[in-house]
Parts: sequence; structure tokens; C-alpha cells
Amino acid sequence: MSAPEIEQLIHLLAKLPAFGPRSARRAVLFLLNKKESHFAPLITAMQSVRDKIVACPICGNMDTSVPCAICSDSNRNQGQICVVRDVADLWALERAGVFKGVYHVLGGVLSALDGIGPEELRIQELLDKVASGGAEEIILALPATVEGQTTAHYLADRLDGYPVKLSALSRGVPVGGELDYLDDGTLQMAFKSRRGL
Repeated sequence: MSAPEIEQLIHLLAKLPAFGPRSARRAVLFLLNKKESHFAPLITAMQSVRDKIVACPICGNMDTSVPCAICSDSNRNQGQICVVRDVADLWALERAGVFKGVYHVLGGVLSALDGIGPEELRIQELLDKVASGGAEEIILALPATVEGQTTAHYLADRLDGYPVKLSALSRGVPVGGELDYLDDGTLQMAFKSRRGL
């Protein structure tokens, strides 16, 4: 048995995504063996994030400034709004460097099973943003799941009548993907989303 403080830390780490009890225990042991070089800086960084990071009221991104660095960047195309499920999706698109517009984080997707309706998401904020003018294109970058597609259809219905172009990310075979490793849904989407050469 470990000290109660260690067990509590293991228990808390095990609640994080991609961690289970065994990986949490290994992480704690690593940190305890590297107190000065890893543990102390980690504590400092976590306290700084806790104290300084806020949600951007415009797009929903996490940053230290209000509005966030993306929303306040005058070089970005303010007329293109990419709608994403959560901040992790926004960060993934930023990491890839494929989009130079602004974002709108919904905070999830519609899910009747989980009790998530339109009121629980930042849908009204998106509609208000589009109604205020300036939006030229709404790009739906939502998951290729039943819930993601349900959300995309719901948004398409709600945005009908606004003078904006509505588009969605293409779905299909990933770069470097081999056909025999892909699931049936991905192959179906790849055929439906095919384009001319």
C-alpha cells in the first residue's frame, strides 16, 4: 500500500482520458522519481493554466486573452467560420495549419441518449453571429458519427435562409490509408465524396 496522498494522486490521474489505474500509477512513480525536473514544473504549469486560461466568449477557444488570439488576429478571414465540436478539434485543425478563418466551438454534439439538446450547445451563439452579418461561409467540421451528422443536419436547417455558404469537411480514405484496413462506413463515405481528377 502506498501513502494516502499517493493513492489520491493515482486515483485523480486515472480519471484523465487515456489514463487507467496502471498508467496513472506509472506516471506518479515517474513524477516522484523526478521531483525537481518534472514534478515541480508540472505543478507550476498546472496552477498557471488553472489561474490564467479562460474560454473565449466569441468562439469558445481556451486562451489567456479575451478575445482569444485567433479571434483577435486581423490576418484571419473573419468571414469563414469553422464549426467544431470541442476545443480539441479546434486545436487539431490549428496544428494542421489548414484553416485561416475563425472558429465556433459548439461544446459537444446533439445526443438524445446523453440528454444533449440544442440548449446545451452553443448553437444560438452561432446563429446570432451569422445574423449579425459578415459571415460568408460556415464550414461544419463535425465528427463522422450519427450524433455529428445529426448536429450537422440540425445546423443546416437552422441556417437555411441566411445568406451564407454552408459546407462540410470531406469524408473518406485518410492520406496513407490502405483500403483493406478501413471500415465499411469510411469506404462508403469515400465513394460518396469522390471527386474528378
